Amino acid sequence: MKQTPVAVLGAGSWGTALAMVLSRCGREVHLFERNGALAREMQKVRRNNHFLPGITFPESLSVTADYDKALKGTAATVLAVPCSAADSVLSNISGSSTPVIAACKGLNPDSLERVDELLIRHVGIDRAALLSGPSFARDSAEGLPTAITMAAADLTLARQCAELFDDPAFRIYTSTDMAGVALGGALKNVIAIAAGISSGLNLGHSAVAALITRGIVEISRLAVACGGKPETMSGLSGLGDLVLTCTGELSRNRKMGIALAQGMSVDEARTHVGQVVEGEKTAIAACKLAEQHGIEMPISEIVRSVLEEKIRPDQAVSQLLNRPEKAEYT
Repeated sequence: MKQTPVAVLGAGSWGTALAMVLSRCGREVHLFERNGALAREMQKVRRNNHFLPGITFPESLSVTADYDKALKGTAATVLAVPCSAADSVLSNISGSSTPVIAACKGLNPDSLERVDELLIRHVGIDRAALLSGPSFARDSAEGLPTAITMAAADLTLARQCAELFDDPAFRIYTSTDMAGVALGGALKNVIAIAAGISSGLNLGHSAVAALITRGIVEISRLAVACGGKPETMSGLSGLGDLVLTCTGELSRNRKMGIALAQGMSVDEARTHVGQVVEGEKTAIAACKLAEQHGIEMPISEIVRSVLEEKIRPDQAVSQLLNRPEKAEYT
């Protein structure tokens, strides 16, 4: 399996990091970057200086802007583009016969489609897998220890996809709960924006701990209502990813929350972060999905109101604190 090439579509920070993980032990990896000039530069200097400066590519990693070349002869394709671009990219590879591993996290704000649903619609359940969990691109690119989840409807497929990542520092656990893994990865971004707001307002570590704890409660409510398993929410793609994204300095969603708390507008905060913040669109979708299922998600609702600039971050905190007291478990 080591000599079988793998394609990675999307040369952002996460796509580049995954390409490096896949190629670190000698596997041939084709990293697709749609911008020809940028692809040629990355191939020449052997780094992604925009997203992961200072980290050199393994020898077996090549960068190309040629779509057919990237996919030719590969055993699997890793999809590492923003969720907003995933639909169009998947339409170009739906005719192939190899597994597709989605490494993007989010919900479509219009159709409310999860990543697993989007993937299955394009490539079928027999080829669809999800990679999700607590992982920052720079950590993985540098070879620091990471544990993550690979989910597929069939456990054999999940294991086959996991085996492609033979870097010993990148440990993969398998799961058959595609809905739970997809929603855990998507919804944690919304809570992370709230955690960033809390940090930006200097509310202390206790407030962030409360947001994480109550955040996993509302994520679990929605995930289970959509067919996910409760135990998934206690795992890497649930609580693990939530903790990292809410507390890690490299979290884009947390960074946006901090920027909003410091007085930036939503547009200014986007520019400040400089990368796609998936929690923005996911907040809208999560609240719509919760309404469909009759589920209360107060943190997500507050985050949506802040992002729509209906309330200020400090007002959001007051609204959460002034909610009626209730039993922790009902």
